[in-house]
Amino acid sequence: MNAAHSADLRDRARPGHVTASGTAHTGGGADVITRAPSVALATHPPGRSDRSKAEFPLRTDVVTADMEEEEAAGGERGLSLAVWTVCAVAIPVLITLWCSLRRSRRRSLASDGEHCWQDTDLFGRPTYCSVCEEHILRGAYCLCCGLCADEPCVWRASKRFRCKVMGRGEAPVGGGLGHHWVRGNVPLCSQCMVCGQQCGSQPKLCDYRCIWCQRTVHDDCVEGDVKTENCDLGEFRNLIIPSNYLWAIKQLKRSKSVDYMKLISSMGSNWTPLIVLANTRSGNNMGEVLVSEFKGLLNPLQVFDLSKTSPYKALQLCTLLPPNSAKVLVCGGDGTVGWVLDAVDEMKIKGQENFIPQVAVLPLGTGNDLANTLGWGAGYAGDVPVEQILRNVMEADSVKLDRWKVQVTNKGYSLRKPKVLSMNNYFSIGPDALMALNFHTHREKTPSLFSSRLVNKAVYFFYGTKDCLIQECKDLDKKVELELDGEKISLPNLEGIVVLNIGYWGGGCRLWEGMGDEPYPLSRHDDGLLEVVGVYGSFHCAQIQVKLANPVRLGQAHTVRLILKSSRMPMQVDGEPWAQGPCTVTITHKTHAPMLYHVGEQTDDDEDPSSDSDQDPQDAVNPGLEI
Repeated sequence: MNAAHSADLRDRARPGHVTASGTAHTGGGADVITRAPSVALATHPPGRSDRSKAEFPLRTDVVTADMEEEEAAGGERGLSLAVWTVCAVAIPVLITLWCSLRRSRRRSLASDGEHCWQDTDLFGRPTYCSVCEEHILRGAYCLCCGLCADEPCVWRASKRFRCKVMGRGEAPVGGGLGHHWVRGNVPLCSQCMVCGQQCGSQPKLCDYRCIWCQRTVHDDCVEGDVKTENCDLGEFRNLIIPSNYLWAIKQLKRSKSVDYMKLISSMGSNWTPLIVLANTRSGNNMGEVLVSEFKGLLNPLQVFDLSKTSPYKALQLCTLLPPNSAKVLVCGGDGTVGWVLDAVDEMKIKGQENFIPQVAVLPLGTGNDLANTLGWGAGYAGDVPVEQILRNVMEADSVKLDRWKVQVTNKGYSLRKPKVLSMNNYFSIGPDALMALNFHTHREKTPSLFSSRLVNKAVYFFYGTKDCLIQECKDLDKKVELELDGEKISLPNLEGIVVLNIGYWGGGCRLWEGMGDEPYPLSRHDDGLLEVVGVYGSFHCAQIQVKLANPVRLGQAHTVRLILKSSRMPMQVDGEPWAQGPCTVTITHKTHAPMLYHVGEQTDDDEDPSSDSDQDPQDAVNPGLEI
C-alpha cells in the first residue's frame, strides 16, 4: 500500500502528469489547473465516460465565453486608443483656433481708435494696464505711444487716451509742443527730470513719460510748471518732424497764410529730419521690431514699412521738408538699398533734385557688402539700441557712391528691349552668380525657411561646396570676351569674373586688395572706376574669403564690356541673379548717390596701415579724396 501511494506521488510530481480528474500537474511549486477535456476522456475509467461527455459542452462554453471577453476587452482598448488619438490632434487645433479668434477680436477692437495696437501673449517685463491699473501678462500695447492695456480694456483705452498727434496743429506756427504724458510702464533705470531720482521703481502703475522727448517724472513731481511747459522733443529733436510743422505745411498749401521762411527758421539750422524705410522681410525679420521702436522715438509719419508703401511714395515726404535737409535710414539688405536708390533716381527724373536725401543703412540682409563699405557693419542683430543707431545717423559723414548702368543685349535679332539694370555693388558671371541663383530659386519656393542670416549663409556654403565638385562654369575664358575701356583682355583659364564698385564682396571680403605683399591700394566707391577680377572656381572663392589666396586682377576701367559668345551662364547684379544666354553686357557710369558714412563700425578686414594713421574719416575710406 505504501509502495503504491509513493508511486502515485511520484507520478503527480512529474511535470505534465494528467490526473484522473482531468487536471495537469506542472511540477515545481504550486499546481496550475488547466482544462484538458480530450485527455480527461482518454484517462477516465469506463464507468465515468457518460459523466465526462456531459461535462465536455460545459467546458467548451467556458472557453468560448473567455474568448468573447478577450475580444470585447481588445475592442475597448482599440476604441480608447482612437479616442486618445483624436483628442491629441483636436485639442491643439482648437487651442490655435481659439487664440486666433481672440487675436482677431482684439484687432477689430483696436482698429476703431487712433492707436496702433499690437497684441502680445506675454509682455517681456512687468507691465500694468493703463485703464484698470492691474498687473497684466498679456494684452496689447500701442506701437506709437507705448500705452498698455489688458484685452477687456483695449476699447476703453482707445476712447480715453490720445495717441501721438502726428499731423494736427496743437501749437501755433513757430511755437513749441506741450509734453504728452503717458502714465506708468516707464523704461527701466529712468530718472525723474525734476528730482533726479529713479522712476518706475514701485510695483504698480506709477510715474509719467513724455512720448516725444522720452523724459520721465514722478507722480509727485509732475504737478506745476512741468505739466504745462513746452516739450523740446529731447535728444533727437533734430531728427523728429513735429506735428505742428506738418500742419503748417498743409495750411500753406491751402491758403498760403503761413510764412514759409519763418517756419523753416523756427526749426533751427541743425534740423535734419530723418525718414525710416524698413523692409520687414529682410534677413532675420527684425524689421517689425525696428518699425515699432522707431515709431516710439520719432513721429510715426516718418516711419514706413516697405512691404506696405513703395520707396518712391515714402520719399515724397522729402518734398515737404527744407531743400537738401532730409536723411533716410534704410533698414534692409543691399537689395533694399538699391530699391531706395532707384526711387531717388526717379525723383531726379521728375525734377525733385533739391529734395534728394542722404541715405544711411542699417544692415538686415545676408551679405550687406554696401553697408560694410559705408561703415555700418556686416549685419545688425539687435545688439545696438535704437537710440544709438539714431546717434550714429546724426554723427555720420556725407560721401558719394558711384552708380552704374548695366545693359544686357541679347545676341542676334530680338524684338525685346535690352535689359537695363542699376548696379551699386558688383556684377559677376560664374560660380558666385550660380550660388546666388540656386539660393534665389529655393528661397522663392519656400521663403519661410530663409528667415535667418545664419541659415542663408549655410545654404550658400552648401551650393559652393556642390559647385566645387561639379564645376558647372568651367572654361569660361573660352565662352566670353572681356574689354576694358575698349581694350580686349586676354583671359587665363577662369570660371568667374567679378566687376567691383565697392570694397567688399561675398559677405565681407576685400576682393581687390587681397592679401600678402602685393601693394594694391584700397578701392574707392566714388572715383568713377571699376575693378575687374577673375576667380578659378568656387574653391578659389573660399580661399580668398579666408585670406589664403588672391584673385586674378584683370584691371580697372571706366567702361566694361563682356561678350558671352555661347552657352548659358549665371549672372548677377547686386545679388539679383538670372540665367543668361549669348549676349553683350555693357557697364557704364550712371550717376552719384549721396550716402552717409559711419566711422564707428569696422570689420577685421579693415586692419590695414591706413587705419593706424591719423587720417580724416573720409580719407580713411577714400584716400586722396579732395574735401
